[in-house]
Amino acid sequence: MRELRDYNPIVVILYYMVAMALLMFSMNPVLHLIGFCGGLLQFVIFLPHGEGRTHVYYMTVGLILALIRPVFSHNGVTVLFVVNDNPITLESFIFGVNSAVMVISVLYLFRVMSKFMTTDRMLYVFQRISPKTALIMSMGLRIIPALRRRYRMIAQAQTATGINKDDNAIDRIKGSSKTLSATITWGLENGIITADSMAARYYGTGRRSSYSIFEFCRNDIFMLLAIAALSAMPVYCMYKGGFDTVFYPEFVIQKADIALITGYASFAMLILLCPFMHLAENLKWKRLRSKI
Repeated sequence: MRELRDYNPIVVILYYMVAMALLMFSMNPVLHLIGFCGGLLQFVIFLPHGEGRTHVYYMTVGLILALIRPVFSHNGVTVLFVVNDNPITLESFIFGVNSAVMVISVLYLFRVMSKFMTTDRMLYVFQRISPKTALIMSMGLRIIPALRRRYRMIAQAQTATGINKDDNAIDRIKGSSKTLSATITWGLENGIITADSMAARYYGTGRRSSYSIFEFCRNDIFMLLAIAALSAMPVYCMYKGGFDTVFYPEFVIQKADIALITGYASFAMLILLCPFMHLAENLKWKRLRSKI
């Protein structure tokens, strides 16, 4: 069994688009909790090193989203406490936490997808539809890592030459502002050079042939069928209102029945499909190496 990232880019992007769409178009807390666990598991498996700050950033964003809702929305009948004559209700707090979990889940899944969907894969998916859109998306996915690397290089060079000083907080702020200014200037110049280069090659002006190492084979068809089968029940439950959740004036979630439990289980299998394939591939290689 191959890993998901080894399949055709169309299969990979459809898998994550379906998973994120099910999370974003539903306000069901159980569905969001499953998505959060699955997204976090994928993030830990495929991005295990050097991503501690990403966890802190995502959790900070989630905490802000969870606290903003009860502070500015006072709907609900269950009052937890009162601040400056403004009631903080349980229903608003649950809604804020649920929204935060949904956002963090989508961020985790999108981060993993961005690791799998490299520049050449994005160009392969979108170049037939819109070459210019494909170019913008591929550049957008690589600009943040490129800017981070360039920022570190400039900071190290300025520190080595004695331009940056860290004697006190003011010196550090001045040094960081100089480094940031140089990084932004480099990014703008690099964007202009790239645009001029693509224009000189008449990119996007007409039909063009292109070489691609990706092929759509039988295994890709089977994977698409598996994705469709696992997402069919959650889509059905969403269409029938099984995932509908009422937050105001009281928090009410749909009672679990066979169809709803099947929808939850199908979505969990969809989210865990990528980690399961990764685990199966690792076990296969360990078994083959043990026979050598």
